[in-house]
Amino acid sequence: MLVETVDLSAPAHVPPAAVARINGVALNREVESLAPVALRQRACTELLRQAAIGAGLLDAADPAPLDGVISEAASTAIDAWLEREIQLPEPSDEACRRHHAAHPARYRTGERVRVRHVLFAVTPGMDVVRLRNRAEACLLDVRCHDGSGADRFAGAARELSNCPSGEQGGDLGWLSAADCAPEFARELFGHVEIGVLPRLVHSRFGLHVVEVLERESGTAQPFEAVRGAVAMALRQQSYVTALRQCLQRLAGQAVVEGVDLDASDTPLLQ
Repeated sequence: MLVETVDLSAPAHVPPAAVARINGVALNREVESLAPVALRQRACTELLRQAAIGAGLLDAADPAPLDGVISEAASTAIDAWLEREIQLPEPSDEACRRHHAAHPARYRTGERVRVRHVLFAVTPGMDVVRLRNRAEACLLDVRCHDGSGADRFAGAARELSNCPSGEQGGDLGWLSAADCAPEFARELFGHVEIGVLPRLVHSRFGLHVVEVLERESGTAQPFEAVRGAVAMALRQQSYVTALRQCLQRLAGQAVVEGVDLDASDTPLLQ
């Protein structure tokens, strides 16, 4: 199923009076202010719900979602529609080997990093543009002092971080990939950087200024040992591409009002 992500490059809010619709079905209330990514999420779910109705997999009397929450029947019908519409071939052995060779760091075992961070959390009603500006100012400040003032980062974490780790100067200790949200882990693991990362790290929780203090590289795994994980990664990539194409096709056939569904750069899956 689709899950919500945070698109921090988008405008902060939909004006409260703007009601978006898919084929006449309202996605939000007049008094409800939504971040653009949340509105797109509702639109994508509604496109799929209506597709399931059109395919006879869901009763046409299924209630329109209230506050973005669909019925259990709609959820089941959407899953059935996607299973029918998205047919993915199994990745070939050759494709799996190419992927493994191109991304060896992804398939190491025992890789760990010692990290601290400053979290700028995204919450409902947040002015995301202002939040990004604060996060970028913090990043610039700690990068300017990277390696020359150990207390600078810790001070920023204590003063600015929305994470409980702020009380410990942002220290998260030693982490493995399994300890992190996937989007956070992608920025930390399989790299060689030490010090303050040169870019903000986006996660479902918000924006992070991150410093890698130490790395343990772990052990590279031969292709035969991770064949299943490689095939799963390729299937997931193919599924995301196919899902985006489905949603773009459905949006092109629908009457869409008040929401931008140009999904070319919109994260639809987490």
